[in-house]
Amino acid sequence: MPIINSLAEYADDIAHWRRDLHRNPELLYDLERTAGIVAEKLREFGCDEVVEGIGRTGVVGVVKGREEGETVIGLRADMDALPIQEETGKPWASEVPGRMHACGHDGHTAMLLGAARYLAQTRNFAGRAVLIFQPAEEGGAGARAMIEDGLMERFGIVEVYGMHNMPGLPVGQFGIRSGPLMAAADHFSIQIEGKGGHAAKPHQGVDPVLVGTEIVGALQSIVARNVDPLKNAVVSVTTFHAGDAFNVTPQRATLTGTVRTLEPGIRDLVERRMSEMIPAIGAAFGATARFTYKRNYPVTVNHAEQTEKAIEVARSVVGEKAVLTDNPPMMGGEDFSFMLEARPGAFIFVGNGDSAGLHHPAYDFNDSAIPYGASYWASLVERLMPA
Repeated sequence: MPIINSLAEYADDIAHWRRDLHRNPELLYDLERTAGIVAEKLREFGCDEVVEGIGRTGVVGVVKGREEGETVIGLRADMDALPIQEETGKPWASEVPGRMHACGHDGHTAMLLGAARYLAQTRNFAGRAVLIFQPAEEGGAGARAMIEDGLMERFGIVEVYGMHNMPGLPVGQFGIRSGPLMAAADHFSIQIEGKGGHAAKPHQGVDPVLVGTEIVGALQSIVARNVDPLKNAVVSVTTFHAGDAFNVTPQRATLTGTVRTLEPGIRDLVERRMSEMIPAIGAAFGATARFTYKRNYPVTVNHAEQTEKAIEVARSVVGEKAVLTDNPPMMGGEDFSFMLEARPGAFIFVGNGDSAGLHHPAYDFNDSAIPYGASYWASLVERLMPA
């Protein structure tokens, strides 16, 4: 089963929907327009059930196959954009200052809508397809919110599948791997309290800037000297705020950053070493250094059986050689991880070609990927729930 002909035939319609969403990006859970369009189209396509407000602004559509079946498969697309000023210069560029679809969620949503239309028209399967349109993937844990709202139980989902575009992977190809695919994405904050004073009299104060720089350097030793060289971890300090004047030693400094890991044990190790090092370094300089650590998205772990199913379906769309089955793990985070903790499933990448990287102001979803992504969604349902 290659690209589904009818999906290829209305790829232009899907691209039109995608570009409309791109012009009108919305953030996190504030998706009134986007979610409204999704719900309207699902009803227009003839879905058997359309439910709004799951996980605040999530939308779920249910399509029943032409035959009864016990299997219920969930397919998830994310809907939210990012707080970035667009620099693509495209005719469909964002019309909202400071917001853009810099991660391709407009394409994900449009492709799943295309698959929804096809499935509602053909119903060539036995069981139920649950089409999940999720808010707040970009840091808001919308997947967790939908799960806490009863997503899996209410719709009887047995397996769940996700997809994301990948710049650099050629259009017409897929990438996937069993096991850890994307990293846990955690946040930390460090508050340093020193003793401010005149910058010409440093001996009379405790400089929180100096303490902060020592902490930044020391944190890099965790990956270099505490983590097994054959394991993966990232510790990045991304903000450092202190002082307001060139001639004043500030009283305090605040640092924030992120930790990325692919294994629970490494995640525990990094958090523990940070909690040991940061207060000790502060005390060594006569300052107080407080540390808070927030565990955010867990590791995205593909289940072995469902990964094999996804590989088989992807190969049916693009051929065996166009599916990379040992895609290297990525240190980016993905809240589809919550859904993979709740149900067995798999997350796959679809090629976006030679585009700007994700979260870049020049990024744009490649509409040439639409027939491949939409066909993958529809083929998952038809091949895993045959009539």
